[in-house]
Amino acid sequence: MDIYASKLSTAVDYGAGAFLLLIAILSVGGNLLVLVMAYKRSSHMKPPELLSVNLAVTDLGAAVSMYPLAVASSWNHAWLGGDATCIYYGLMGFFFGVASVATLTVMAIVRFSVSLTLQSPKEKISKRRVHVLLAGTWLYALLWALFPLLGWGKYGPEPFGLSCTLAWGEMKEHSPSFVISIFSMNLAIPAIIIISCYFGIALRLYVSYKSVGNGNLVPNAVKMQRRLMMIAVLISVGFLACWTPYGIVSLWSVYSSSASIPPHISMLPCLFAKTSTVYNPLIYYTFSKSFKQEVKQLLHLCSRSETCQASRPNNGTENSIYLVCESNKLKEDLSVEHSFDKSREIETRFNSTQDIY
Repeated sequence: MDIYASKLSTAVDYGAGAFLLLIAILSVGGNLLVLVMAYKRSSHMKPPELLSVNLAVTDLGAAVSMYPLAVASSWNHAWLGGDATCIYYGLMGFFFGVASVATLTVMAIVRFSVSLTLQSPKEKISKRRVHVLLAGTWLYALLWALFPLLGWGKYGPEPFGLSCTLAWGEMKEHSPSFVISIFSMNLAIPAIIIISCYFGIALRLYVSYKSVGNGNLVPNAVKMQRRLMMIAVLISVGFLACWTPYGIVSLWSVYSSSASIPPHISMLPCLFAKTSTVYNPLIYYTFSKSFKQEVKQLLHLCSRSETCQASRPNNGTENSIYLVCESNKLKEDLSVEHSFDKSREIETRFNSTQDIY
């Protein structure tokens, strides 16, 4: 029996290929926009924003290196290339997947540490430190991706035959410690850290806003808190929603027979996990006003066949990618407003002047 032959019907194969093609287009387009926007404002970019850029690089790398082969194999009704491309595909998927999870985890920790020093005017995270963290995420991912090639773990085809990943069923007897290490170090622990950090940020912001005595600023503070809470929940839920079903099916394949799972059932979590490369740009576009504005201006300029150039970054409270920084700016504004008794009158006069123009 050919292990690389599809176990699905031809119609399902074509449907899976079309779905992967759509995910590839959205992922490449969305993450390229994030990188273009980051490049346009690179001179104004804060060090922690590089983590968001790194996340876009991991998602884009996965889409470019994996999805074309998966689409072609789906429409071929059999995996293309045999063992060589299977190992390549599994290694790329594991490498970029671990790099993405590590980046999300580091990002959550950095954001939480920044939220603890909202009143400090100095930048607590230096560019050098961020570069070290980024190098650490890539080395960490590379180490895990190389383990199966060195004998701890193994790459192999998925049960439905049109994708390759870690050979979960074969690792039950040969590398059980590798399976336990994967799920603890690259799923369970990162998930706990991410959820804890983002809920800690939300709690910290809530306490900070409750301590503000100026009633005129409470609505703005609540609005900012709600937006940050939405981003935190979406990132955390998105991570868990994309990878947990795949993790459950993989664990079932390890501790039970993979033959007990119908091929089309085992395919669904695999496809769903690949959508993880899409949702981050959508979150930025939905909740970052400046990012949305710059993307619209860029697309408008491109549609008119002019030089594609994003607008100059706004020095206001909103940061287009690293949204915790905007809470830093907000906290400074609230502190100044709370410290000076006459600030409300000044703000009223300023707003009146703005209304004239």
